[in-house]
Amino acid sequence: MGGLFLIYSTKSIGKYFIVTSYTIGDPRRIAKAFRKWQKNKFPRKLKYQSEVKFNDSHLTDDLREKTLKFLAKQDVRIFYTYLKITNIPQDYRGKQGLIKTGLLYTHIVGDTLELYLPITETEFRVFRDRRILKGVTMKDFNEHLTTQLLPQLPAKVVFQIQAMDSTSSPQIQVADWICGALARYHEGKTQGEKFYNILKNNIIQEKELFAEYWTKKWKK
Repeated sequence: MGGLFLIYSTKSIGKYFIVTSYTIGDPRRIAKAFRKWQKNKFPRKLKYQSEVKFNDSHLTDDLREKTLKFLAKQDVRIFYTYLKITNIPQDYRGKQGLIKTGLLYTHIVGDTLELYLPITETEFRVFRDRRILKGVTMKDFNEHLTTQLLPQLPAKVVFQIQAMDSTSSPQIQVADWICGALARYHEGKTQGEKFYNILKNNIIQEKELFAEYWTKKWKK
């Protein structure tokens, strides 16, 4: 298994939480390819910027489309989960219904990683965007994923979780681009369906979480 890169994306005004991950045979190759594309195709202001996010205001949708088509040719294999904010269970809500974002993030990242199972490889390395998790320490986050996933992995497998700064990691920036495109699609925004169709053949698994949670709860 190649490097597995995670990024978490949500908007306070949006309807969805989305966790996007991808794996690729050679992480260094995708980094080099993205940087070369950035210098050759992006506007002058962005050519040498350390980080270029999907939603950067200097980008046009035409350039986003071309960039996604370029990334789709790089042998990225996408696994992602999404959930409607209105379907978030009570367990992940605090006072006045406020979402416990750190706890929710921890659990849905674990569920996203489970999409890769079972594996036969001897290494399972996860590289994710470095971020502060509200209410969850980095130690608790890593311990939760280890407890959830390690029993399902082959014996003696190398399991690693590493946080990376997106400004110095083109691989994490690629994950942001994929996540941004999928968010456009699920939110029903401009060009969303077109962006999804560009990535469709690269998507190995997608899963909606908590889709029937409240329906089942009301039936009890």
